[in-house]
Amino acid sequence: MPRRPAGRPAARDPMPRSNRAPAPADPRQDARALADACERLGLALDVARRDKLLAYCALLSKWNAVYNLTAIRDARAMLVQHLFDCLAIVPPLAAHGLRDGAVVVDVGSGAGLPGVVIAACVPNAQVHCVDTVGKKAAFVRQVRAELGLANLHAHHARVEALAVPADLPPADLVVSRAFASLAQFVELTGHLLAPGGRWAAMKGTLPDDELAALPATVRPVAAITLDVPQLDAERHLIVLARADTS
Repeated sequence: MPRRPAGRPAARDPMPRSNRAPAPADPRQDARALADACERLGLALDVARRDKLLAYCALLSKWNAVYNLTAIRDARAMLVQHLFDCLAIVPPLAAHGLRDGAVVVDVGSGAGLPGVVIAACVPNAQVHCVDTVGKKAAFVRQVRAELGLANLHAHHARVEALAVPADLPPADLVVSRAFASLAQFVELTGHLLAPGGRWAAMKGTLPDDELAALPATVRPVAAITLDVPQLDAERHLIVLARADTS
């Protein structure tokens, strides 16, 4: 066996473990995990709708390799931190306007979170995803086509530039995930809200300072602590309404 020249370090793994491509998803394992998550959340989704959600994750992983839609690269992490995270808001939103026939606007939607998840879970709701980044809106359009989500709509626009009813119908729910402060959220989207409609913002820790900074024209309706399956982190859903509505 040839000896290594003196002073020359041993050959190392050319790619550090942390930089290697993540292991591919295991479809059967992911299907079981999703079914378990739905049961834990009290979501009665049939196999067809669960399959659409898994297909969405696979499509997101595929596009993300080229278009950098999300900082999360690992398929398993996407399942929990994106899919399960967004699924957790669906049951509580049923008490705040998410129903068949509802119009939902997801602002700063990015790769369609939570808009795509809502559209897959509530196929008779009309979900409009709005983002200023063209490649992200294009991805949502591709999701609509490949998953057959006729109730999903993508808008490449600044939310404040959209008009009702010219660009989209009045919203029963305006939702956001990591979009802006609560005060900015309601200021930028108030013109989209239908009479009696509500805002719903996904947050990490309870944003007491943001709630305190809300204008007098807006009132908190609910601050819901979410229990996201397999996610060890704080999550809250903040529901707001106009102060002059019940």
